[in-house]
Amino acid sequence: MLNFRVGDLVEVRSEAEILATLDERGELDGLPFMPEMLAYCGRRLTVHKVAHKLCDTQARTGLRKMERAVHLTGARCDGSAHGGCQTACSLYWKEAWIRRVAGEPAPPVQEPRLLPLLEVNTRKPTGDGGAERFACQATELLRAAPTCLPLKNVTQYVTDVRSGNVGPLRTLQSLAIGLFNRLQHLARRVLPRRLWLRGGLPWGFLKGRVTGPTPAQTLDLRPGELVRVKPKEEILKTLNADLLNRGMGFEQEMARYCGRTARVQARVERCIDEKTGAMLHMKNPCIVLEEVVCEGVHSLNCPREFVPFWREIWLERAV
Repeated sequence: MLNFRVGDLVEVRSEAEILATLDERGELDGLPFMPEMLAYCGRRLTVHKVAHKLCDTQARTGLRKMERAVHLTGARCDGSAHGGCQTACSLYWKEAWIRRVAGEPAPPVQEPRLLPLLEVNTRKPTGDGGAERFACQATELLRAAPTCLPLKNVTQYVTDVRSGNVGPLRTLQSLAIGLFNRLQHLARRVLPRRLWLRGGLPWGFLKGRVTGPTPAQTLDLRPGELVRVKPKEEILKTLNADLLNRGMGFEQEMARYCGRTARVQARVERCIDEKTGAMLHMKNPCIVLEEVVCEGVHSLNCPREFVPFWREIWLERAV
């Protein structure tokens, strides 16, 4: 039974109430409550997406099932307790950490008991050479969502629509893409290459053109500048066979923005590696664009809404 729907007005519970739900690791059902989330205690926000599933970006096992969690509008991690990570993940809120709005807002209460517990658990044991490693919701998602969610699970599509995450047409579109990609994968396994449709590529049919080192371009873009995402064919000329440009991936969801204009939100220089927890420092900063997120069309409407990183060579100033 759905407890929350998209658009519901909720209030984040107090520190004391949230503390009562957490174990000694500062987690509920394997999901950490992070220091960056404390600033939202007592605030009223709307449900942006019901986070009943997520795409596995660590082990690439497909979709995973998440229990009783939502994303709230405008609530993204600022990385302040995690070495300044700039990934800007959409925060997960367990239903136990929020409540439906009723009456006046609860008066703010200063309760310093929770922060020390949360800060201790933002770190993992150091890596090779004593390198600092971090723990956050993104690094722990496979523990928080241990169950795989197969394509044939019809309940997920019903929940997508009933929760208000997406409409019926978008659900059918995403399911059709998922089925097509499954057939393409099967064809690559059992059929000779000459019988593969469009080279056996998944929907979107992205194929990098570069066989040697991938090219670079520096535009020195700054926040507030208006840019246009280059046409898909131009971007493919900058990618290798793995759809990488100097190690940075370009995906089908990003191709949906080709030809569109947006403003630069930030230059990204560091982000946490979800698999290891290590902080990655970029030799060449990437760009994030305002209101440009992964919409999940190619991943069965996963509601995580990643903020894509863009190489400057994939963008041009809009004149």
